[in-house]
Amino acid sequence: MRHRVVALVSPGQELYPVTCASAVFGNHGPDIPRRYSFRLCAERPGPLPTTLGAALEVTDGLETLAKADTILLADWRPHPSPEVLEAVGAAHARGARLITVWAGVFVPAALGLLDGRRAAVHWELAEELARRFPRVRPDASVLYIDQGDVVTAGASATVIDLCLHLVRADHGAALALRIGRQIAAAPHREGRQRQYPRLPTSGPAADPLAPLLDWITEHLARPLTVAEMADRMGLSERTLSRRFTDRLGVSPGRWLLDRRIAHARALLEETDLPIETIALRTGLASATNLRRRFRTATGTTPSAYRHAHRGLPTPAPPHLSPP
Repeated sequence: MRHRVVALVSPGQELYPVTCASAVFGNHGPDIPRRYSFRLCAERPGPLPTTLGAALEVTDGLETLAKADTILLADWRPHPSPEVLEAVGAAHARGARLITVWAGVFVPAALGLLDGRRAAVHWELAEELARRFPRVRPDASVLYIDQGDVVTAGASATVIDLCLHLVRADHGAALALRIGRQIAAAPHREGRQRQYPRLPTSGPAADPLAPLLDWITEHLARPLTVAEMADRMGLSERTLSRRFTDRLGVSPGRWLLDRRIAHARALLEETDLPIETIALRTGLASATNLRRRFRTATGTTPSAYRHAHRGLPTPAPPHLSPP
């Protein structure tokens, strides 16, 4: 059975987070396994106005949430109705996972599901969330936070990253990479990477690191160094490291290692390549280095990870005869 994702939409809905989620969780054609279904529902079905100006025709009501496995809450209004709270609360109690974007975070906050927990929130809403729900710990610095049952994101631009993260958690890195490649998503951003700071001008800001991140992703097999990255950007190593930390919340070396491990996971899931070959293709140089880095990042070995994600029996440890 496919994992059922339902987006709860409302009048004045911003379409971007909904269409981004649909792009990840929707149908990708016969070449990519379909693990999810995606549909919309509303508190009051019918034609709903959107920020685009065109109406969105929604036929399903809140009763649809009773069968959802994941619920996307991407409302712009910070005061959910009692009916919405009741329906979402019942779905969560049944085991549904909640994804919140923008003011959607006020739904699990009102239900007490974020008490004592960190929640990623857009910087414009952090003060109000903290004032109305003092037991919630809003974090306006990170892109998203995955608490398992509740996944919070601050801004709409984070939705593709967040949804691909959930695909990776649900079905492995290989499927997430295949979907990301098909929709031409930018290199995956981890939740701990930072939201953009408030800018004096309106509108989205181009990320000056984006060309470098794309280039790194395309050349993972090479023994890349921070000096080479800095030279490509025409910067000193110190300046490049500062820009990575300011914009992504991690160092260049940490970001590069995360990409190498993600690529290794995909190769382990989808191929029978030897560990030594995977180490070379991911730029980790040797099987020994891959095993060490992989265990630190995932808590398991490459071989055990491969067996767990391909439905193979876990190999027995070698028999040691007594001396």
